[in-house]
Amino acid sequence: MPSAPLPRAVFAMDPVHLPLLFPEPLMARLRRTAEIDSALVVRDFSDGSAAAQLADAEVLITGWGCPRLDDRLFASAPRLRAVLHAAGSVRSLVDDALWERGVTVSSAVTGNAVPVAEYTLAMILLTGKHVFTHRERFRRTHALPTSAETAATGNVGRRVGVIGASRVGRRLLELLRAHDFDVLLHDPYVDAAEAAELGARLVPLDDLLQRSDIVSLHAPDIPETHHLLDHARLALIRDGGVLINTARGALVDHAALTDELVSGRLHAVLDVTEPEPLPADSPLYRLPNVFLTPHIAGSLGNELERLGRIVVEELERLAAGLPLVHEVRHTDLARVA
Repeated sequence: MPSAPLPRAVFAMDPVHLPLLFPEPLMARLRRTAEIDSALVVRDFSDGSAAAQLADAEVLITGWGCPRLDDRLFASAPRLRAVLHAAGSVRSLVDDALWERGVTVSSAVTGNAVPVAEYTLAMILLTGKHVFTHRERFRRTHALPTSAETAATGNVGRRVGVIGASRVGRRLLELLRAHDFDVLLHDPYVDAAEAAELGARLVPLDDLLQRSDIVSLHAPDIPETHHLLDHARLALIRDGGVLINTARGALVDHAALTDELVSGRLHAVLDVTEPEPLPADSPLYRLPNVFLTPHIAGSLGNELERLGRIVVEELERLAAGLPLVHEVRHTDLARVA
């Protein structure tokens, strides 16, 4: 009995990412699963040089730098039945018409959650040990800390407040289980029983801010969460508290946060800001109580292969007629990153 023909696929992303997403062994596995030209990476769906391949494409493998999937795509790729996204969120990429046409969408966002959660855990452990404070003191004094200066240092029983049981938030909660933290969670879509299963106690947002030593943001960037932490809510965080943001800068009112940080009342670890990057004259670059990184918590370097592997596995399921594991549903977009 003849085997079924391989699905025809096309890459659509910034080609700079392709070698890291699909190193040769993974690319070879992909070519065994789909008919694809690995030298063709589409940046413009109206580009005539890709017209023939798009006309026959059943699967679009997307990534960072992919143009928005709108009517231009449908005009060029009438046979399209699946989009496999080798990156994180698809919210800014997809158009409602994609689902109206019955196209299946899958994302490697779960894979991208892994390094973000790992980064966040590392920062929780470091800030709980007051590493950045002790580093600054050591730079100034060249002296070992006294017992009085380390009395409040340590992670045993430190209370961590997690805002958002997103994929990153859930992965972080899983990682926190190995440590002696007291974990609080706020998420309007989670009940107390589910929070307990995740290893946390569900509390209202204001309670979490007031009771936590370290607050970590993992909510989606949607209209309801814009400036979720405004001046009033930032004021609820206890003196000396730490805010960690690896989600989106727009979740925090940065003018209000800057005021708190300049005053020295709070500490912050910020991998994302609003705007991004911050202006060159922002005091956050120079404050000793701020640890600022350039949006590096997500997948970078060799971590991109994890995203490519998820896409190849999804493609193999698609070719075999099996359900996808990482499918994104239209109804999900209103509440996920």
